Amino acid sequence: MTHKTKIVIAGIGGVGGYFGGLLARAYAGNENIEVHFIARGAHLKEIQNHGLTVIKGDIDFIGKPFLATDNATEIGIADYVIICTKSYDLAEMLNQLMPCIGAETVLLPLLNGVEAVEKIRDQFPNQLVPAGCAYIVSALKEPGIVENMGNRQEIYFGLDNATDQRLTALEDLLKAAGVEATLSNNISKLIWEKFIFLSCIATATSFYNKPIGELLKENRTALQDFISESAAIATAKNIEVEPNTVGKAMKHYISLPFATTSSMQRDFQFNSKKTELESITGYVVKQGKRLGIPTPYFEVAYQALLKR
Repeated sequence: MTHKTKIVIAGIGGVGGYFGGLLARAYAGNENIEVHFIARGAHLKEIQNHGLTVIKGDIDFIGKPFLATDNATEIGIADYVIICTKSYDLAEMLNQLMPCIGAETVLLPLLNGVEAVEKIRDQFPNQLVPAGCAYIVSALKEPGIVENMGNRQEIYFGLDNATDQRLTALEDLLKAAGVEATLSNNISKLIWEKFIFLSCIATATSFYNKPIGELLKENRTALQDFISESAAIATAKNIEVEPNTVGKAMKHYISLPFATTSSMQRDFQFNSKKTELESITGYVVKQGKRLGIPTPYFEVAYQALLKR
């Protein structure tokens, strides 16, 4: 009997919805590959009834997973679990995922921030847990509909100075589904490049309550200072940082649509009970204090956002 590959996407928001949608579309009806979604509430019901609609510019499609559920027991042991929750929901999601995790299960986090992979490895020391990150500007538009508003949609994942055939197979599965996926053996550098980019845009858009286009027009110098502070933390942690990190990050911001917001900014705008403030802005501030690196821009933003 042929082994059936089971892929679970845990969290069907902007990130999980876009990449999970591509996987569900590609492998619908495939006898050897099953794609499962873990979602909740009205969003889950809409996916169960009509599939997941994914919008990107003028293109839209419907991805229908093998199963969409809020009960991991219904899925059983998976080969790959791709975790796409917000950082503040990680602990709850890991507990929920226990019925999916067997001896060979690979757990791939695609969360904002840099702490998720260590938290997962601490809880599951015997699992293969590569680090991962996604470059994408996407969001849950309404139940059952995810929209990708950006011009990049890439996943990077892997281990530092090591690999595993399960990761090579995952890269092949993702690419075959139309996902722009890259397996790297220098993943810490890539994760921190993304974190420098993300920590600055998330903090600045939230603090100034402006989209990226307005920040570039009105707060460009401050944005560059945010980048320098975050890059200094990476350097102090012995992460390889390119000399032109500020220029590279600014070029990336300029390439984004004018009205681009961050998910953290949207959480503050909608008065969400939970935000990623601690895992993004707070992380930089606390690491700065621990490492003796001044982070005045992050500090001011962190204190102001704590009061909101």
